[in-house]
Amino acid sequence: MTADTSRITPSRLQNYIQLTRFDRPIGTFLLLWPTLWALWLAADGWPQLELVIIFSLGTLLMRSAGCVINDFADRDFDGHVKRTKDRPLPSGKVSKNEALTLFAVLLTCSFALVLMTNPLTITLSFAGAALAVIYPFMKRYTHLPQVILGMAFAWGMPMAWAAQTNTLDPVVWLIFFGCLLWIVAYDTQYAMVDRDDDLKIGIKSTAILFGRHDNNIIGLLQAGTLGILAMAGYQLESGPLYYLGLVGMAALFVYQHSLTRLRQRDDCFKAFLSNHWAGFSVLCGVIADRCLTGIF
Repeated sequence: MTADTSRITPSRLQNYIQLTRFDRPIGTFLLLWPTLWALWLAADGWPQLELVIIFSLGTLLMRSAGCVINDFADRDFDGHVKRTKDRPLPSGKVSKNEALTLFAVLLTCSFALVLMTNPLTITLSFAGAALAVIYPFMKRYTHLPQVILGMAFAWGMPMAWAAQTNTLDPVVWLIFFGCLLWIVAYDTQYAMVDRDDDLKIGIKSTAILFGRHDNNIIGLLQAGTLGILAMAGYQLESGPLYYLGLVGMAALFVYQHSLTRLRQRDDCFKAFLSNHWAGFSVLCGVIADRCLTGIF
């Protein structure tokens, strides 16, 4: 079955929306919240409005571009996985050429936004694009593709910091690493959903690598995230509202472990989804600490 590209119909538009995950914003939020952490922390108050708009739109476009290239890379595998077999590429609703064209358009639009920032941010964007392209292919060669994904998802942090300050303070790399640990943790939860299928078709992941120690290692990664973010808060002289945001994240981590202890597919997926609120909790703490403390 091949896609007919002669005209754009409502059903074909719906296929493109599914391919880009515009209908599933959870991934965009997981990418956006840490980027906004960095933007507010770099500004030490309210960041420039144009930068908030640029990075919000850029996050949406880059996450969608990443989904497209991921599905392109996995097109021969997704049909064998229960959760992904009906995606537009494996089902033949969208062709390979359409997917690559859509990826190029999204990447070009993202770069156009970056061009509105400074040269340092533009330079950093090339590394971010490279990570987004490389990640989908890593699951063939290493059990650590989640590390590459973590670097790609967290790369918006140094970019946002550079856009706001035109420098890269060492503390941004500290919060980058803390965010990286968090992403590896939640993408391992995501990979736990597909572990049985991935073992059958030869896809590698941290969920397979960690095996029966998966929840314990996820817990260590989450503890590392909280410790590093607390350390960064200390270096940035953050107040109690910042740490309250970390408490919210910690509470959600505990909730996630109550879900994943039996390693049921649906519960692991629920645990993954709740990370959106964990990231949002930290963002609320950052904004409250940086912008609201002096008002109240």
